[in-house]
Amino acid sequence: QVQLVEAGGGMVQAGGSLRLSCTASGRTFNIYAMGWFRQAPGKEREFVAAVLWSGSSTRYAESVKGRFTISKDNAKNTAYLQMSSLKPGDTAVYYCAMSEKGSVSWLMLQNRDKYDYWGQGTQVTVSS
Repeated sequence: QVQLVEAGGGMVQAGGSLRLSCTASGRTFNIYAMGWFRQAPGKEREFVAAVLWSGSSTRYAESVKGRFTISKDNAKNTAYLQMSSLKPGDTAVYYCAMSEKGSVSWLMLQNRDKYDYWGQGTQVTVSS
């Protein structure tokens, strides 16, 4: 019903920048929020950022606040994650997710089980 495709991952040196994109297709009529998560090898998938589709309210994990910016283009059904001042610890597979649940709190949107659709992930590698 809904497909999410991430793009923009790659390898960058510490201190560099990357911009990820996530484009939704299919029945994308009920988007409530889009989020970004990341998962490093052997680690749990963790919340990175989220944006509400109506308006532009955003939230970030403390570990990326001030360095990452989430944005969106509603007309294109696309969310972005601008990452700057990248650190080796940011190395992970980054996943885009979409929630249709509606009226879910920011706290709940930090949990992966509150999202209905997931992209395939895109690798971000930050070298030192």
